[in-house]
Amino acid sequence: MILIKLAVATTATIITCTATFWILTNHKININIKSKYSIFIMTNILDLLGRILISALFLLNGIFKISNYEGTINWMESFGLPGMLLIPAIILEIAGPVLIIIGYKTKLAAGLLSLFCIATAFIFHNDFADQMQFTSFLKNIALAGGFLILFINGAKSISLDNKFKK
Repeated sequence: MILIKLAVATTATIITCTATFWILTNHKININIKSKYSIFIMTNILDLLGRILISALFLLNGIFKISNYEGTINWMESFGLPGMLLIPAIILEIAGPVLIIIGYKTKLAAGLLSLFCIATAFIFHNDFADQMQFTSFLKNIALAGGFLILFINGAKSISLDNKFKK
């Protein structure tokens, strides 16, 4: 069952990303490393790919939290947090990545997800004697750093922010 959910979530992510790329690009992509234009296009494609990769984890985890709603509430409450915080967490973990992938309100979404990563690192992964928890703590901090880069720089040309800016 979990494999089916993972396959559906992955397929939805790929379709979203493909549709975003198709909608946002109005030109043919000719990858010729010798030209400045091709390097510009590659930079924008890599920016989109980076936004997809950093967002995929949160999008999938938001979907998993919905499918295991009661279990996630119990897990959160075991850390002393009220279960009602799960709904805003799910909204942030689904809406934030979608906004980042399509490049709309990228800086706002990245800033919120950065704060979310830092908060969850300190709340849920603070047992530094456990190597897995320490690694999870560091991963959350690293993701927060990636989101801070997006917060400062925003999305590049393949984004709705860029389309609306013109």
